[in-house]
Amino acid sequence: MADASSFYITTPIFYVNDVPHIGHAYTEVAADVLARWNRQAGRDTWMLTGTDEHGQKILRTATANGVSPQEWADKLVADAWKPLLDTVDVANDDFIRTTDERHERNVQRFLQHLFDEGWIYTGEYEGYYCVGCEEYKQQSELVDGTGEYEGQLVCAIHSKPVELLHEKNYFFRMSAFADRLLALYEERPDFVQPESARNEVVSFVRRGLDDLSISRSTFDWGVKVPWDETHVVYVWFDALLNYITAVGYGEDDDRFARRWPAQHLVGKDILRFHAVIWPAMLMAAGLDVPTGVFGHGWLLVGGEKMSKSKLTGIAPSQITDTFGSDAFRYYFLSAISFGQDGSFSWEDLAARYQAELANGFGNLASRVIAMIGRYCGGAVPTGTEAARTEADEAIRRIEQEATDAAWQAIDRLQIHEAIAATWRLVDALNGYITEQEPWVLAKDEAVRARLEAVLETAYHGVGTLAVLLSPVLPKATAKLWTALGAPGTVQEQRIDRAHEWSVGTQTSALEPLFPRVEATE
Repeated sequence: MADASSFYITTPIFYVNDVPHIGHAYTEVAADVLARWNRQAGRDTWMLTGTDEHGQKILRTATANGVSPQEWADKLVADAWKPLLDTVDVANDDFIRTTDERHERNVQRFLQHLFDEGWIYTGEYEGYYCVGCEEYKQQSELVDGTGEYEGQLVCAIHSKPVELLHEKNYFFRMSAFADRLLALYEERPDFVQPESARNEVVSFVRRGLDDLSISRSTFDWGVKVPWDETHVVYVWFDALLNYITAVGYGEDDDRFARRWPAQHLVGKDILRFHAVIWPAMLMAAGLDVPTGVFGHGWLLVGGEKMSKSKLTGIAPSQITDTFGSDAFRYYFLSAISFGQDGSFSWEDLAARYQAELANGFGNLASRVIAMIGRYCGGAVPTGTEAARTEADEAIRRIEQEATDAAWQAIDRLQIHEAIAATWRLVDALNGYITEQEPWVLAKDEAVRARLEAVLETAYHGVGTLAVLLSPVLPKATAKLWTALGAPGTVQEQRIDRAHEWSVGTQTSALEPLFPRVEATE
């Protein structure tokens, strides 16, 4: 069972150098499903997402497009990043931008605090900088360029040349936190998940940490360093602070205490920033480290990580325009083990849509509602205990088992396991209806009581599914809830007690939840 404790979950804030692809939407949907599930389990829940708008890459992109970086960011947020949330039906509680005054003001407050405490000093730095990653690169992270970049060192991630920079910068004494970070990973083995991500982070920190250059003086698009306005704050140091500036750090102590710490969801390529640099920053400031950092896998297309720069990005609307937002949400969270890489293909999406959503869940819901309409005039059968058999009791047990197993999986952030646990009930109910043959029972008035027991059992099971699947399929389950004649909204039902949902008395017609779609690409 869940309790009423708080649950604060974040996505990374996304870089506005271009429009979102399905990899970004995958993270948004995963966080949204976890937030919805926890909210329905009675937890004081908050979901944050947003955009990262400072740094050299944004400045260069805006300049290349003949606008100011603020104009560029404003346009991308309004035209692409906020609409993405509607496209995939994300119900976030807040949207933060690093150009928000509430953010910039408190980044400066945080930085000044670290400076006053002696955690920041002046130094000189020379290194290879990847503008795409907004990060200085070690030699081991560079490869020899090919084609037009032959003879140059390029970033292994972006395949673009790096720049050799020499700057006088301000540095954060990150090296002082290596032992404390290793102790954190040891004391809280689930702080970094999955285990493969934890092992990578532990190995990285054990090799020793360098101090971190946290300012730039060669351009001015960023938060000004409060004691030296000739420098702007390094974009990652600025961006990571969004997780606390959004919930009252520096301005609203009660709100901050209510929300922080957070569970972070990030792509595995930005794991080190969140699992190494970020907790070290918080330790230096005397603040709690996050609840945890979960590094999910990449979406692969044709065996390669999806990338805007390599033109392998697929716009979420390309999927939702055909299959709908519910199918997008279901497919990516059920077909991929959360934490591992997953390959996307149109063929797999279409096949799962038809087999699992249309035929599996959607057809089950339609059949049950239609049979109650046909055989009972839409009145929900009740009081059928005397006519129940072991088959009915088995369904009730599976309802409770699915409810418990799904919640336990969500508590471990294993969304795919929660959906799989719920699908056991889908399969059990389909098998139950096939075996019980209510259409045969309906022909014999002598077994009327048995018919009603079967329909009541099926009705109750479908209602439990509506509750359990509501975080994943919010649109379809809302329609189903109305057809079930159940009171209130499906989101008002406690999901950790889904099998105890409040039944209705009269059903109504249900349109197909997952209509047939024509073959796509």
